[in-house]
Amino acid sequence: MNTVVGSDDLLLVTLDTLRFDVAEELAAAGRIPNLVRHLPGGVWEKRHAPGSFTYASHQAMFAGFLPTPASPGPHSRLFAARFAGSESTADGTFVHDTADLPSGLAGAGYRTVCVGGVGFFNRRPPLGSVLPALFQESHWEPEFGVASPTSFEEQVACAERVVARLPPEQRLFLFVNVSALHQPNWFHLPGATADAGDSRQTHAAALEYVDRHIGRLFAAMSSRRRCFAIVCSDHGTAYGDDGYTGHRLGHEAVWTVPYAQFFLDPEASR
Repeated sequence: MNTVVGSDDLLLVTLDTLRFDVAEELAAAGRIPNLVRHLPGGVWEKRHAPGSFTYASHQAMFAGFLPTPASPGPHSRLFAARFAGSESTADGTFVHDTADLPSGLAGAGYRTVCVGGVGFFNRRPPLGSVLPALFQESHWEPEFGVASPTSFEEQVACAERVVARLPPEQRLFLFVNVSALHQPNWFHLPGATADAGDSRQTHAAALEYVDRHIGRLFAAMSSRRRCFAIVCSDHGTAYGDDGYTGHRLGHEAVWTVPYAQFFLDPEASR
C-alpha cells in the first residue's frame, strides 16, 4: 500500500450484514454481474469479520483491522496504526501515526469522506456520531437508511456529488456503508410482504439491488485517476440458522464474510 497511498484514490465499501454464503451463491449464479466483473477470479474471498456487529467491526476496520483471511496466518495488513510489536504490519503496509485510518490518510493529503447508512452513521445521537466524526466530511440522510427502498441509489448520488466538486488534484478516501442488506430488506424482493418479514431470499434480493447500482459508484471513483477499492461485509446475519436470528452473536453466518480488493482503472469508466 505504500505505492498506492499518495497516488491513487481509495474506496472502502462495507455491505452491511452481507453473509458470505449468499454472496458466494449469487456470484456463482451470475446474479451480481457488476460486482463479479471486478472480483479477482470472479469470486469472493472468504474472510473472518473483526466484529459481530456494525459498531465493533467498523471501529476495528478504521484502525486497519480489515476482515482476516479465513486461513492460517499470519496475514499482513494493508493499513496499520503504528504499534510496537504488531505482527501483522509488513514492509508494504501503510503505517500511520494516528489512531485511526481516516486521520492517517488525511495526514497523507487525502480528503476523507463518509457516506453513512445504518444508524451508527446517522449523526443523531452521540453514539451515531462517533464513526462519522473520524472523517473530515460526513453525510447521512433518512433516504440513506435501512428503511429506505432506494437507499443505495441515494448514497451513490451523494458520492457522485462528492467526487464532482473535488479539485482534480485532490486525492480522495471515500467510505460508503451500504444499508440495503440490513434488516428490514423484505421490500427488495417482489411479492414479499412486511408481515412475512425478512429472509435469506430477501437478503439476496437486496444484494442484487446493490449490484444494479454499484457500477455508478465505481465509475465515479475511477473518473479522475486509478482507484484502489475494497468491498466487503462488516459481519453477516442469521435468518434462523441453528435457531439464531440477527447478529451480535458468535455464529458462522455472522463471523464469515465476503471480501474483495481490486483496482478500478480510469479507462474503464469512459
